[in-house]
Amino acid sequence: MFDTLMLIEKNHEFYSPSLVRMYRFLNNNGIKVSFEIFNMAYLEARDRINAQVKDNYEEPHFNVRVSEALKSLGFDYSVSHPLVSAATYEFCKEFTNYVHIDSDTNSMLKELHGKYKLGIVSNFAIPECVFDLLKADGLEGFFDVVVVSAAINKRKPSPEIFQDALKTLGVSVEEAVFVGDTIDSDIEGAKAVGMRAVYIERRLQKSEKVCPDRTIKKLSELPMALEQC
Repeated sequence: MFDTLMLIEKNHEFYSPSLVRMYRFLNNNGIKVSFEIFNMAYLEARDRINAQVKDNYEEPHFNVRVSEALKSLGFDYSVSHPLVSAATYEFCKEFTNYVHIDSDTNSMLKELHGKYKLGIVSNFAIPECVFDLLKADGLEGFFDVVVVSAAINKRKPSPEIFQDALKTLGVSVEEAVFVGDTIDSDIEGAKAVGMRAVYIERRLQKSEKVCPDRTIKKLSELPMALEQC
């Protein structure tokens, strides 16, 4: 989804303002620590969790890092606590200010919809944010399935996330084509489970392990690439 159908602006500069917005919400709701202290606790929790799941491609929900950061500061809020969920949503709302759909997304989806079964497989720690963005841009009706990594605790290139989408669609790997903007997560992951793969080249990437079946520069080229796969 991200950097394929929707583009993240300003070289992913959303992170700091999103974190500040989340902190202000928490501070206004009883978490009375300085931003510097909260920021350190959050980054330590995030990096510790990422290190723990690096080799097994797990994707814990964003709530986990918020909960762990708060616990390290002496605030015992569970992953499912409403304050934790609300804080995560504040991060999400700021993030969406930095995302816009590609200029070719709507026309491309209209051309493909009805001709193919369409799905999204996305790596993101806040599934709710993905669905909000799709709804806000009127895109949710194009897709038969949307699988977000944090919803199933597996991220690309793990085979489980691709297989989950294929099972829901009722499509075999031989019938499927995956479209993505990263060689390692998208193309290598899809090819590893037996899918064909189209690489949209948002930035130059190379791999000695695998090559995409087709490479495109923009989404308007996708319908023709699919016919050639």
